[in-house]
Amino acid sequence: MFRSNPYGMFCMPDISTGRLLLRRMTMKDAQDIFEYSRDPDVARHVLWDAQKHISEAKEYIRYMNRRYRDDLPSSWGIIDRESGRLVGTIGYMDHSENNASVEVGYSLAKWVWGKGYATEALRAVIDYTFETMDVNRIEAQHELDNPASGRVMEKCGMRKEGVLRQRLYNKGKFVDVALYSILREDQRPWKTE
Repeated sequence: MFRSNPYGMFCMPDISTGRLLLRRMTMKDAQDIFEYSRDPDVARHVLWDAQKHISEAKEYIRYMNRRYRDDLPSSWGIIDRESGRLVGTIGYMDHSENNASVEVGYSLAKWVWGKGYATEALRAVIDYTFETMDVNRIEAQHELDNPASGRVMEKCGMRKEGVLRQRLYNKGKFVDVALYSILREDQRPWKTE
């Protein structure tokens, strides 16, 4: 039921938007990743801790490169085309072949919060996923005390399905998350077909 694209299920090709380039990460991105990943505010709502040394950014890139090579769910680096800097990541957290679904997640540097970058990147990933994979459902989740992430999902046509109580263990405690999804049959208002 889950058909991959011709180059592998998670080949992660470059995707261009008006302001952004989504691309595979390379070791040249280590400093940019470290710059935003060491911020405790950025790390607060994700499942990783704020980085303390650039070696952690390099290890993350090595991890992603193994996943690219093995055609496993991976993330793109989000590049601000104007500055050429990596300002975040977005990608596939999980997938279910039997259910033709994927889960997406993202994180962004604090200095680009509120500029619409997450919305722009998520719309591009939704379009790419539905256009190149036989996926019926894309889902995402956010901690309840991070409502800005929910607004991004809503702007991308995702619908809130409910709250999963104490769904994740993060930063030493169980946290509630809101679950959102968009189906292949749902309208994508930004599409001009």
